[in-house]
Amino acid sequence: MDTSNPAVLVNADLLRSYVGRRVRTVIQVIRPDAGGLIGRSTDEKQIVVKGHPPSPLTTFIEVIGVADTTQSICAEIMTNFGDTFDTNNFNQLCQLANGDFRHLFI
Repeated sequence: MDTSNPAVLVNADLLRSYVGRRVRTVIQVIRPDAGGLIGRSTDEKQIVVKGHPPSPLTTFIEVIGVADTTQSICAEIMTNFGDTFDTNNFNQLCQLANGDFRHLFI
């Protein structure tokens, strides 16, 4: 595993703290958009993902890339995560990864 440039686990709220940095999140796809996707973060807020989505596209995708604004990610990697996903658990994981237990995460 390459730990030289780790991606921080984020939801839409946390994204604003990492503009210009590498991030990782899971979104629910709302619709394809010119040059990417519009999605809903696990904290129920909208995120724009720029890049080429996988085909065929599932309901949930993992996105790894650089946060280029407080509401968008320029994707390096997009991976299908299927049509069911526990968004509440992932949202809690994001809180842990950015809170008192951040030392447990890369």
